Amino acid sequence: MQLQKVRSRTDDAYLRLKDDIRANRMAPGYLEPEPELASRLGMSRTPVHEALIRLQAEGLIEMVPRRGARVLPIRVEDMKEIYEILNALEPEAAAHLAARNPGEKEIAPLDAATADMSVALERGDLDAWAAADDRFHQTLLRLHGNQRLAAFVGALYDQAHRARMVTLRLREPPIVSTAEHRVILEFLRRGDAAGTRNAFRLHRERTSAELIAILENYRLPQL
Repeated sequence: MQLQKVRSRTDDAYLRLKDDIRANRMAPGYLEPEPELASRLGMSRTPVHEALIRLQAEGLIEMVPRRGARVLPIRVEDMKEIYEILNALEPEAAAHLAARNPGEKEIAPLDAATADMSVALERGDLDAWAAADDRFHQTLLRLHGNQRLAAFVGALYDQAHRARMVTLRLREPPIVSTAEHRVILEFLRRGDAAGTRNAFRLHRERTSAELIAILENYRLPQL
């Protein structure tokens, strides 16, 4: 029972810290000693330390001896490498899901995420749009069913999310991206693996090129 409590507190610390990092509340370069982190979270140091070890393994922070945890930056070169992997893996995962010919109930969460993106866009709420977009991609990986793939790609999402949130406000409203999600969803609904793969690849290639171009044009070598 005691071990379960420690794990629960560790999971809580992990999720809260990850959310702060992804939302840039703990910005790249941010450094905070473990005792202060534990105090801020209202926890003992043990679960916070275990959470930091997990976040370090995912490439979000580094443990600096005698100084604490530092949030790692994301460089343009990092984003290029991350999107090279995503461009290869995500279209195949989506195509694999389409080949199973998923029913309406199975793809309902994707439908809901796409609808939420449209609503957020109409309201001009970019944070809500980004949350729905993130939910679409994470849900698709979960539906694919390969837990190792979902964990690996999910870690890449977490690393890239901070850059996405910054560049989201430096580009035109994501009208095209929202429409592309609807196209992907329609191919999935038809069970068209080739169409899904192609639509997803085009979406990823366009969005990654757009994001990297913004980072380079605004001379943001790292975030």
